[in-house]
Amino acid sequence: MKWPLSKKMETSLLACAIHKGEKLTNYCTDHNHLCCSKCVELNHRRCLQVTPLPLAATGKSTDFKNLSVSTENALSQLKYYETYQKDRMKSLKVSYKEHESLIVDGLRLEIMSFLLQCETSTVNRTHEHMQYTVIDMREKIKYLLADFEKSTIKEKKEELNLKQAPLKVVTNSCIRLHYELFHLHVAIPKVLDKPELSFIASTKCLENIQQSDIFIKENFSNKVFTVNGKSVHNVKMPSDSFTCDILAVCALPNGQVLVADRFNVKVKLLNQLYRVVSHLDVKQKQLGMCLITPSEVAVAGHDEVQFITVSHSQLAKGRKLKLQYRCCGIAHHQGDLYICSPTALYKFTLSGKLVCRLFEDTSADYTVWKCAVSPTGDRLYISSWYKHKLLTLARDGTLLATYTDPALLSPHGLHVTPAGQVLVCGWLSSTVLQVGWEGQSKLATLATMEDGVRWPRSVCYSSTTSSIIVGQWEDDTILVFRVE
Repeated sequence: MKWPLSKKMETSLLACAIHKGEKLTNYCTDHNHLCCSKCVELNHRRCLQVTPLPLAATGKSTDFKNLSVSTENALSQLKYYETYQKDRMKSLKVSYKEHESLIVDGLRLEIMSFLLQCETSTVNRTHEHMQYTVIDMREKIKYLLADFEKSTIKEKKEELNLKQAPLKVVTNSCIRLHYELFHLHVAIPKVLDKPELSFIASTKCLENIQQSDIFIKENFSNKVFTVNGKSVHNVKMPSDSFTCDILAVCALPNGQVLVADRFNVKVKLLNQLYRVVSHLDVKQKQLGMCLITPSEVAVAGHDEVQFITVSHSQLAKGRKLKLQYRCCGIAHHQGDLYICSPTALYKFTLSGKLVCRLFEDTSADYTVWKCAVSPTGDRLYISSWYKHKLLTLARDGTLLATYTDPALLSPHGLHVTPAGQVLVCGWLSSTVLQVGWEGQSKLATLATMEDGVRWPRSVCYSSTTSSIIVGQWEDDTILVFRVE
């Protein structure tokens, strides 16, 4: 970073991004675009304000501090989504390997069972003749099995490659955008005393940030889910005294799921088949839950936060935070805890220290009911239960957007996926919606009363199983929607 501007970097800054080998010479104010002579000739001949670069750079001042912050945020987001894509490819590869193994093992078991039956039932009657027949059959089946394994593995690898191909394209785009933006980020401090290069670098940087934002929106945050199946799973235990009220759901990276049953005052661990394998009785009726690490969650209830760890399919209580505020919703991002306290949103450290009050609305009850945070931490979402609204806040608590919809009455459960997709359920409207990351529009109605949704309380997405899990009020079952 401290090295002076190299000739290679200067050449790179002056190069036209569209026409390789051409040098930037002009700036089109009409399109806010850097141009080479070919750009001007082909695309900007009718533009009124095409200015030579030395003149365009004269008197131009850029807020390099804010530009640097914006660049670092964009770089951080691109790196996050690059890692996310790589994890998806890795997970896909593991699941296909396991699937291959299950298919082959199943076939092998069936063949061996058949041979055993054949030997047991017939070899005693015609021992010598049948013994040779069985040996021949075993050899023949062994070769068939070997051919099957080869063909199956080949087919599965081809299928895996087809599914991984679009993921690789997006990953490579993340890497390319990050590379280009990073080099501009490095170049800007080196050209502050060179007006023309400084103007080019800052303009290119702003263009790349805009491209990155569009790319992330199109490929991640606003990618619409498609529901392609549903299953229903009972989570009631024999020891439960009441009908379940699943007020919070958390999906773990290993495919297990935690549900908070408010009426029975329990946190339950479900295995990959959504069967209860462990539970903990808690003192407070739980109102919210969020993931802290791959094996730890924080459960909010009344005026405390209880940390719970998962190990070897067993739950164990950890430390506890006592707060001065009522807790009805909770979210976590990189060491920051966000606590909903019916009419305000507070930010705490993981140790329980209050950082600040980010937002408040005392005009009604339960205006700040549940909260969720984007994977890059730049957006906060709040369900305003009594006001039938979904609020979107900036990192500092500034209100950015308010969303209302007849299909979203008494918004309750709220969740943001690792890719930034926003899910919210309407308690009175009995709906599960996907909303744009900006918090201003509905992208899809994923489930309604016709799909079995009744008084939904919580919603969560599991990237491990590609499914949306919905918990409901006064219902012993959870709904699992398979999505693409």
